Amino acid sequence: MTAPDAKAHLHRYLQIARDALLWKLDGLTEYDVRRPLTPTGTNLLGLVKHLSGCELGYFADTFGRPFGETLPWLTDDAEPNVDMWATADESRADLVALYRRVCAHADTTIETLELDSPGRVPHWPGDRGDVTLHQVLVHMIAETHRHAGHADIVRELIDGAAGLRADVDNLAPGDQSWWAEYRQRVERAAREAANR
Repeated sequence: MTAPDAKAHLHRYLQIARDALLWKLDGLTEYDVRRPLTPTGTNLLGLVKHLSGCELGYFADTFGRPFGETLPWLTDDAEPNVDMWATADESRADLVALYRRVCAHADTTIETLELDSPGRVPHWPGDRGDVTLHQVLVHMIAETHRHAGHADIVRELIDGAAGLRADVDNLAPGDQSWWAEYRQRVERAAREAANR
């Protein structure tokens, strides 16, 4: 695979994760996109907000390509974990639009630079901070897919919607009763294993 093909391949995997994450917000109320569904507060809109900061840091700051907007949750005096949830004043539309702008800026960085272009991640320790676009792309693919997986689970907890994308759910075929029986089988196996 040539370098341009490899870069396009990596870029496509990043875009797949971005699209999956945003799809998880479709059709939900303001409350549902914000509500914390884990003990650590994981919520859908917070994941979008968090990844906006990640893409900005890795594809703008790392390669000296200023974005032109300051995200208040990325300042040194920001409240801990404030990037993982949306305040009542932060609208879904604004945060999704910000994510799209940040991704477009990142896309320009990806398209402009070569895979071996050097950068510096200031918050990574020591020599680890010296990176290439290739390393950053792999890192952001992993980061975005990880959080898209969180979004899968959170969305399923909200309304039962599950799957990879609207057009390809990537789930075993089965109706609601099949899934209920399947879950019961998994539960029985877990209890049986625990009682051995």
